[in-house]
Amino acid sequence: MKLDDPICLCFHVSKRKILNFMRIAKPRRASQLSECGGAGTGCGWCVAYLKRNFKDFQAGVSEDDVDSTEYAVGRQKHLADRKKTPPTA
Repeated sequence: MKLDDPICLCFHVSKRKILNFMRIAKPRRASQLSECGGAGTGCGWCVAYLKRNFKDFQAGVSEDDVDSTEYAVGRQKHLADRKKTPPTA
């Protein structure tokens, strides 16, 4: 996933924005990432990815093997499986 690809597709929060938020705000818990543009508070699809990014940031690693297209397709399946519609931002 590239830096400008959205992690939170509901609220269009990019990976770059999340990483900068972690660098500047230094959240103590992954749940505090929701303070960054509401990330993770919509359909819930990105929560696992946010937790992984938080854990990697705390450990000082920046590995990312997620394809942005597959990520978006996975979210569509997530929404369909749960019969949810994404919130309007």
